[in-house]
Amino acid sequence: MAAYVKREIEPVLRECLGSFPAVVLTGPRQSGKTTLVRHLASDYRYISLDDPLLRSQAERDPELLLGEPGDRVILDEIQNVPGLLTRVKLRIDERRHVPGRFVITGSQQLAVMRGVTESLAGRTAILELLPFTLREAHSAHAESVSPSMVERFTQACLSGLYPEPVVLRGMAAERWQSAYVQTYIERDVRSIYDIGSLRDFERFLVILASRCSQTLNMTSLASDVGVAVNTIKRWISILEAGRIVYLLEPYYANLGKRLVRSPKLYFMDCGLVCYLTRVRDPEHLLHGPMAGPLFECLCVQEAVKACMNAGIPPRLSYLRTQHGLEVDLLVEGPNRTLVPFEFKAARTPRTDMAASIGKLQGLLGPERLADGYVVSLSERTDALTAHARLLPLDSLGQVVREVATQ
Repeated sequence: MAAYVKREIEPVLRECLGSFPAVVLTGPRQSGKTTLVRHLASDYRYISLDDPLLRSQAERDPELLLGEPGDRVILDEIQNVPGLLTRVKLRIDERRHVPGRFVITGSQQLAVMRGVTESLAGRTAILELLPFTLREAHSAHAESVSPSMVERFTQACLSGLYPEPVVLRGMAAERWQSAYVQTYIERDVRSIYDIGSLRDFERFLVILASRCSQTLNMTSLASDVGVAVNTIKRWISILEAGRIVYLLEPYYANLGKRLVRSPKLYFMDCGLVCYLTRVRDPEHLLHGPMAGPLFECLCVQEAVKACMNAGIPPRLSYLRTQHGLEVDLLVEGPNRTLVPFEFKAARTPRTDMAASIGKLQGLLGPERLADGYVVSLSERTDALTAHARLLPLDSLGQVVREVATQ
């Protein structure tokens, strides 16, 4: 049996269990929700609503299923019996002052959140668990020699960062990714949403992966897939709700019409991008056309995970003007100061990598824009220019978390 891997969200989850009657943990399938809550709440009674017998009992006799009023319960995959949330609400209201009574997980975010907002508003903390961060993945294996940034990047892309293929290194990553895509399509998408042609949807996934880290152009996508623009919009919404993709919105304030206003699209696991685009080996990864987009995608994933693991909504954006100024990521802190990040899939640092950060300083001024970072495959952490420092890939999440919570 694989050893448990400590998750960065644990302190926030413990804090919420001590403050709220219920905690809802959402996230994509196979991100480790069940493992996490069963580890942290090992003394709770565990009810898996994936089990047909327990699901039937939840519908026929929910009071018997929930047990005695003082019981502390984990309800896993609540989207299978959303009506059970009404009973949970009544239980909470009977003893509103008692924290940590229910831990509720769910994979289909739209279904879960609809039930939570209708039944448990004001009674629950809502957290989201994504696949491993780079540091979590590294901690899964006690290695005598720490891998280089290039090796970590390669591993994160070719194997992905979902817990199972990371922990079980003997598993064929491509086979796992194939099964995940098929399970996701069959179980979560087709069973809930009217997606139309399965073949069109599969082609859409492949084309979308090939455009990872690019500005989202739904009209172009619709033309290439051969479906209507409204269909593309619906499919993107489904993938976004399931945390398969993430839309990074452009920064707007004070720059007016000079800004590009479409979001950029990223997958939340580089392993799925490599599987869908048939990137199979380190040579193809590091020297092929997807190297830069995959590195940028991995960096944005780390930034999003850092915010989610801190229990705060990501205040992230990118900037691109019609005059060619582009900054890959802006992280906004509580004081509204912006910290810029540039992502470069290179091992040799150069001062021109920070050119956009210097230009943006001139536009926004030091009161609005703090000094920034250039994230690369280098191991160095020293100053690159007067306004930017080098930052190793595996330190990005920690710095983003510090900026977002300072």
